[in-house]
Amino acid sequence: MNLLSSILISSLCALLVVIPASLVPTRTAHAGEGDAVIDPPTIPAGIAQEDSPPTELSPEDLKAIEDALAADAATVPAPAPPPPPSPMASFFQSMNPNLSLILDVALAAFSSRDPDQRGAHDPVRSGFNLQQLELHVDASVDPFFRFDANIVFALFGVEVEEAFITSLGFPAGLQMRAGQFLTRFGRRNPTHPHSWNFLDQPLVLGKFFGGEGNRGLGVELSWLMPTPWYAELLVSSTEAGGDCCNRSYRGSLDAPLSGPEDLLYTFALKQFFPFGADVGLNWGLSLQLGPNATGAGNRTMIAGTDLYLRYKPTGATGRTSLDVTVEALFRSRSLPGRVLQDVGLFAEARWLIDLSWAISARHEWVGGLADDPLDPEWTGARNRTSLAFDFYPSHFGRFRLQLASDAMAWRSEPVFGAMLGFEVVTGEHGSHGF
Repeated sequence: MNLLSSILISSLCALLVVIPASLVPTRTAHAGEGDAVIDPPTIPAGIAQEDSPPTELSPEDLKAIEDALAADAATVPAPAPPPPPSPMASFFQSMNPNLSLILDVALAAFSSRDPDQRGAHDPVRSGFNLQQLELHVDASVDPFFRFDANIVFALFGVEVEEAFITSLGFPAGLQMRAGQFLTRFGRRNPTHPHSWNFLDQPLVLGKFFGGEGNRGLGVELSWLMPTPWYAELLVSSTEAGGDCCNRSYRGSLDAPLSGPEDLLYTFALKQFFPFGADVGLNWGLSLQLGPNATGAGNRTMIAGTDLYLRYKPTGATGRTSLDVTVEALFRSRSLPGRVLQDVGLFAEARWLIDLSWAISARHEWVGGLADDPLDPEWTGARNRTSLAFDFYPSHFGRFRLQLASDAMAWRSEPVFGAMLGFEVVTGEHGSHGF
């Protein structure tokens, strides 16, 4: 007997007990009529009317229903626990990381055959340019580490841009990264082209660090400080070689390390200050120390500061926002018999009008030096101004029109450029930091 049948039988028995025979309709024949007519029933005294509350069940009926429910519950088998995952299934799950592909291409037109673009992902000539095809991979290895990698495909090769692990469970606000990674010097250096406001890299980063920005194999330790505001202190030690990424240090010098003094050390302080619900400010201080390629004991120091101010009204329905970024770098290099010092900076503003449109403006100024062994032609200041218009068909694609005017003190005419870029993101890609 199941629960439904028990309730139906008990209710039927109760109704049969309380309904008298006089309530059963009868048929009578009327003279001259061949139809059977049902006489209206008469309701004897003591029987409840239609609008009266239904008769309550007796204690015996309630007891019978409870016994039937208990019997049904006893006959229902308990659900079997799910089987534990097999070791093979766990293995394949761990081998299934998040994957995404980001494609950046641009059609460019320059007024000069040599626009002197300094970034490795910049449009560098008139015509079509494949800036990069980036494969991003990330996965949680276990409760203690996360793995990230960025593999860049170009027309004629593949490059491991980043591949590192990040600790997840260190105590006291500590975190470690180890592997190949972009150092967290300043605000723009540790980012990738698809998160930039412009199609090309800031000039000062290309001149001081290299076309790929500053990166290398090494280890980083950061500490989230117990302050009333967000404050993170970090130090990293990485390889100082590679003309792509360390041109102010050992650069293309291929020589074995003689000790810890031949490594590159990066120190940085990252801070965030909220000013109400709509405005936030990031302020960073960075310092790098490492050997350069001009001789034993000659070293390079690069110091920088960066500001990022963002206004995003929380009540705006179109998700509009306005952000301003300013970053300045100072470089000092010891060479045989002299010291070279130069400065570079850039400032940019971006107005996200709504989810589909954005406008950005940027100005860059980078000084020059006479008799600079790294840039012998860069003898004076360089000023470049850029304006960019973004259109987002969806969250996964972007068209960008960028116009630029680049005035180099050692050239008689400025270089003008127009670039039309397209970017598409497919797959699962994590959000970028603030």
